[in-house]
Amino acid sequence: MQQFDDILCRFKCDRGNLIPILHEIQNHFGYLSREAMESVAGYLGLSAGTVYGVATFYAGFKLTPSGRHRVKACRGTACHVKGASRVLGELEKQLEIKPGETTPDKEYTLETEACFGSCALAPVLVKDGKVYGRVIPARVNDILRGGK
Repeated sequence: MQQFDDILCRFKCDRGNLIPILHEIQNHFGYLSREAMESVAGYLGLSAGTVYGVATFYAGFKLTPSGRHRVKACRGTACHVKGASRVLGELEKQLEIKPGETTPDKEYTLETEACFGSCALAPVLVKDGKVYGRVIPARVNDILRGGK
């Protein structure tokens, strides 16, 4: 609870700060826990349902913890044309999860992104913030294990 309080005290008790507070909490903890949303609700004088409604409305907020490694596959047009669905299929096969899920050992979270804006490198994967371009299914294992 002290960590929530440390974050909350940086913001004025103003309903307009709801989204910035949720962003700050997610940046610190990696997701928005029920306890975090209840603390924010109490601080801002909102119902927990209102805070939950905002958190679930915006796709950028996560309500479950991510894995140690976050892997994002682009699903933009250029990536799609260049075979992104095969790359995503290989990711799903190797990790044994679907987009939006985390492996049971909490090592990997698989996500998709509408577009990374790296169309010249299609198809693109991003693992832990590092961009991998011109990915083919045969490279997926190396990328997951930290290779090139």
